[in-house]
Amino acid sequence: MMTEPDKDPLADIAGEDDASLLADHVAATDLTSLVEADDDEREEDMSASEEDSSWISWFLSLRGNEFFCEVDEEYIQDDFNLTGLSSLVPYYDYALDMILDVEMAIEESLTEEQQELVESAAEMLYGLIHARYIITNRGLQAMYEKLTSASFGKCPRAFCSGQPALPIGRSDVPRNYTVQIFCPMCHDIFTPRSSRSASIDGAYFGTTFPHLFMLTFPECIPKKNSQYFVAFRVNDRTPKGLFH
Repeated sequence: MMTEPDKDPLADIAGEDDASLLADHVAATDLTSLVEADDDEREEDMSASEEDSSWISWFLSLRGNEFFCEVDEEYIQDDFNLTGLSSLVPYYDYALDMILDVEMAIEESLTEEQQELVESAAEMLYGLIHARYIITNRGLQAMYEKLTSASFGKCPRAFCSGQPALPIGRSDVPRNYTVQIFCPMCHDIFTPRSSRSASIDGAYFGTTFPHLFMLTFPECIPKKNSQYFVAFRVNDRTPKGLFH
């Protein structure tokens, strides 16, 4: 009578080890696939967010550009609003296309140095358009919202009690003066505290904006401060004309 051969107990152990290794390998593969899928989704989200971000949004997000408001693309697309700017801005057509995110083959037609000039021209063109936009109804409203949050800074004089200021240019022609801030209480102008903001061309805000803003929003005109100094002459040698 034939007997069934004895089973090797090590074979069962080896089989169990192979099964566990296979299970671990499958789990690791699934985990790697999940990580790769997650990375792919993140890359897609980042690329999608970069594509959704417009040039104007990018420009406004730059540090030091807090004084600027967002100009409506409809306003920029109206040629009437851009009358005369083509003679002031180099590479005007390229700069305008860059602002409006128009797809163009700049890399093929311009050198690297010229591309940098186009980027600089786009910033200049947006600034000059901005100066015109902020004296429109929509532009004034956008700047009103920024004033309420003191985005332009405050008057440094003590008696003005932290009065929010408005940006102003000393010239409407670019490359003459940098931007200043105008205090509606003491009617004086000052240099912005931020060195980045202080380097912005004043023509990007113009000479008319603060005055038109106060006419449009008279409730923003502050009451005059009644505080004053009282001085006494303490030295007989001090000229009497200094004290009245």
